[in-house]
Amino acid sequence: MLLGLAMLGFTGVQYNDPDGLLWAVYYVVPAAWAFLAAFRLDVARSALGMRLLWVTVAVWAGLAIFYWPQMPDFWRREVFMAEETAREGMGLMIAWLALLIALFTARQKLPA
Repeated sequence: MLLGLAMLGFTGVQYNDPDGLLWAVYYVVPAAWAFLAAFRLDVARSALGMRLLWVTVAVWAGLAIFYWPQMPDFWRREVFMAEETAREGMGLMIAWLALLIALFTARQKLPA
């Protein structure tokens, strides 16, 4: 649930970005999967749900690679705060991590 809220927060701050709608999609999709894993695990665990979740994880991995920051030390605060491409790349890394956690949650065995 917390990851879903974080992703919704990421979505919300895109309002003043020129390509904000695109980035809102990049963040709202992982939010939806995080909420499904938290509140509708049966949907995420269904055959269709698992296929779609795996596809989403793969697509977001590709997006994270595509948007990977090219500048050195992109994780350092002074670089991160000055370069939008560093923030975008890091945001997609976080979104991909949220999807991986949703996938891990959906794949967990139910307690006996």
